[in-house]
Amino acid sequence: MAQPRTLALDAMGGDHGPEVVVPGAAISLERYPAQSFIFFGDEARIAPVLAAHPALAARSRVVHTSQVVSMQEKPSQALRRGKGSSMWLALEAVQKGEAHAAVSAGNTGALMAMAKLILRPMPGIERPAIAALWPTTTAECVVLDVGANIGASARQLTDFALMGAAMARALFHVERPTVGLLNVGVEEIKGAEEVKEANAQLKKGEELPLDYRGFIEGDEIGQGKVDVVVVEGFAGNIALKTAEGTAKQIGYYLKDAMMRTTLSKLGAFLARGGFRVLKEKMDPRRINGGTFLGLNGLAVKSHGGTDALGFASAVDLGYEMAESGLIERLAADLETFHHRLGADTHSSS
Repeated sequence: MAQPRTLALDAMGGDHGPEVVVPGAAISLERYPAQSFIFFGDEARIAPVLAAHPALAARSRVVHTSQVVSMQEKPSQALRRGKGSSMWLALEAVQKGEAHAAVSAGNTGALMAMAKLILRPMPGIERPAIAALWPTTTAECVVLDVGANIGASARQLTDFALMGAAMARALFHVERPTVGLLNVGVEEIKGAEEVKEANAQLKKGEELPLDYRGFIEGDEIGQGKVDVVVVEGFAGNIALKTAEGTAKQIGYYLKDAMMRTTLSKLGAFLARGGFRVLKEKMDPRRINGGTFLGLNGLAVKSHGGTDALGFASAVDLGYEMAESGLIERLAADLETFHHRLGADTHSSS
């Protein structure tokens, strides 16, 4: 039976603010009725939108603040001026135990900086990572890091593997998720030294709660070869943006080809059911939401320009991870792994 969970929502984040955040929460509530919400932001803007959703209003409260972190602010500026903002207060609600997860469509850099300051990294974690869900031909997989860090050490990559596995267990309900390291080839001799060292460490982790499958290449992500793909943030972000752009490009090519002649238009009309399924599978709103992993609390980043359906997906993600007890399990996994690493280092010195 689903447990009641409270989500803290930055109502002012993103390009559209409450006009998307509130309806998005209403959609998510229909899917997960055990939720309740705290909206942080300008009450004068939130209240009329919330009034249009009585079921949501009955399970929500609004905390007013006039302070908002703009999409243009640098993380350093947001930290100096953002205390008391809708983004800050949503994260603080998680830190204080008033909410189980925070969701924001606001400035990514500012959200990451505030989350690290307010929620704090878990013991032993050098750098938190942003994890994203990635559509595959079989289902979905978790990819991290997709932009929180530029570069990563072998230790950080192994931590990312544990973080991603914890998220996969929470969302895919697989006890030992399969994990692969993204590399320029599957041969042992290829890749940066950090990647090869992480590969060696993960191969020795038989007791870890994951099934390590070694190196995978970029074209294998979409094939669903593994549940979790581990990569440093620079390459991960490029891969993510390239995949999103390619999906739009294919959609454009397909539409253009179907509209060229009368015969192709007729074929498009007859195949409209299949095209509808394809469009749904490629719809980025279905899997909108990146999760900051490695912190003492859950924070989810929604795309800033998404609509209510996309924001609902980000809220769903926050609820599902809170419901799974992800933070507690990940903390235990990391403690076990770091203890083993320390023992290995001590014995080899």
